[in-house]
Amino acid sequence: MKQGTINILLVISIICISLSAILVKLSDAPSTVMVMYRMFLACVLIFPMVYKYRETFSKIKRKEWLAIVFSGIFLASHFGLWFESLNHTTVASSTLILALQPAIALIGGLIFFKEKIDIRVVVAMGIAFVGVVIVGGGGLGSGSGALLGNILSFLAVVSVVLYLMIGQRNVKSINHWVYSFLVFLVAGIAVAVFNLIGGIAFTGYSTNDWLVFLMLAIFPTGAHIIFNLLLNYVNTTTVSMSTLGEPVGASILAIIILHEMLTLVEMIGGVLIIAGIFYFLRLQGGSKQVVPKESESI
Repeated sequence: MKQGTINILLVISIICISLSAILVKLSDAPSTVMVMYRMFLACVLIFPMVYKYRETFSKIKRKEWLAIVFSGIFLASHFGLWFESLNHTTVASSTLILALQPAIALIGGLIFFKEKIDIRVVVAMGIAFVGVVIVGGGGLGSGSGALLGNILSFLAVVSVVLYLMIGQRNVKSINHWVYSFLVFLVAGIAVAVFNLIGGIAFTGYSTNDWLVFLMLAIFPTGAHIIFNLLLNYVNTTTVSMSTLGEPVGASILAIIILHEMLTLVEMIGGVLIIAGIFYFLRLQGGSKQVVPKESESI
């Protein structure tokens, strides 16, 4: 896949994930119910493509099945922890903490994949992260409730990095449609069991809630399908960098959907985020390094 195509897909994924926080705020359903139906509806939507590549199932090895189960659990944990964090802290605080994802992914890549760190990549991350701090700093929550929300956000970051790192190694040997379907299915089942144990109702939600469930399945979850595709060609750090565009995308969508206007400070922060991501993508475009295919799976 050409670098230009990769960059376009990363931009599309930014737009898709930017809808997530707004959609979550538009529903009164429990966070784990939103996650459950988001995953199950996503499975239904991509099933035609999965059926097309159904012969892939017989080629999945035992270690890969184990990896899929863990990947699904980590994905479910990410969504559940982040959605719940939004009930305790501000979107700004939660989004700011999520912006740590590329840095954690970079450290994970160094430890588990022996990836080399380019100082220019660190600079690009730094520029974008400063922008995130400017955008989200003014809305940081305070108090014990906000602290709980911020801790949940951080744990959500760790979970999604582990999910992506498992995908980085396994999606190269499993068709990305099949891989996404199985991971989403495991995630949905894991959250369904949690809801069942917790006595959380599976029914009784409004038409608006169901519309939000569907939109979450189509757009933000669609970004994860793109991520799984891109992990054939780039590493977890590159995929994680796209998350830094979420504050910008969410702010623009908030203007359109919620009629919220940006302040001058938020505009300055947005410019820095875009500049950092643009610089990072230029570095990737100039790099000849290709993510190697792994012979083993985790």
